[in-house]
Amino acid sequence: MVVKNVVVVFLLLALALPSSAQTMKVATYNIRYDNVQDTANAWMKRLPHLTNLIRFQDFDVLGTQEVLANQLQDMASKLPGYEHIGVGRDDGKQGGEFSAIFYKKDKYNLLQQGTFWLSPTSTVPSKGWDAQLPRVCTWGKFQEKNTGFTFYMFNTHFDHVGVEARKESAKLILAKVKAMAATTPVLLTGDFNIDQRDESYTILNTSGGLKDAYQQAEVVYAPNGTFNGFNPQAKTDARIDHIFLSPAFKTTRYGILTDTYGAGKTPSDHYPVAVEVHYTVGKAGPKK
Repeated sequence: MVVKNVVVVFLLLALALPSSAQTMKVATYNIRYDNVQDTANAWMKRLPHLTNLIRFQDFDVLGTQEVLANQLQDMASKLPGYEHIGVGRDDGKQGGEFSAIFYKKDKYNLLQQGTFWLSPTSTVPSKGWDAQLPRVCTWGKFQEKNTGFTFYMFNTHFDHVGVEARKESAKLILAKVKAMAATTPVLLTGDFNIDQRDESYTILNTSGGLKDAYQQAEVVYAPNGTFNGFNPQAKTDARIDHIFLSPAFKTTRYGILTDTYGAGKTPSDHYPVAVEVHYTVGKAGPKK
């Protein structure tokens, strides 16, 4: 009888245990497209420093922008622990820049993936509104292998010219997030080409569903803005690369990583933005 009572007590205690808190490292990085005119900052010179930064920081998921097909292959070869998703914005295949998402293949299962264009005809390659170029948002639905925690990640690159396009792109992404993810936790990363004072930023940040990680973080390291133009001496407070999170994620640490190499060179003309977030996993445990 005593043994049976002890077993019952342990079972009740196990049921009463709080849900498990987990940590994820998320980043967004505009890597600068492979431009033949960037002689001093040529892609093959920057590649090892850029990928070593990613490996050292040990990001769980990473949204990238301006990635051409050859750069995607180069990065994949130097990031063996990661898989990636995405398509070229020009043709939905290999043409043009990718907004690729990298994720740890040993940690996550990819459940679904897709790409939509930032335009009124979002299912086909197209330019939207007053945009100068076609723009995309790549998304993936992921499941953490050990816990079964499921989340969506959206990664994008807004147009650099079209003011209307940026506003409508923000609205389109919010609509897609609501329709696709519903109550599932969401990460949104990207180069939005808008700083924290812009109307399109406000549309995203006051939507009620997503919030800028910068504003939530307990620890903030932001010694500069996120665009450097390959000049680490340039100083600004403008953040045009952002990470937005749904309420399921609690941001503990936010950083703009101003690493340089050699004689003050930067791996890209943007600095990566990295955040550490906590989230809670229920008692159901991993899903098969």
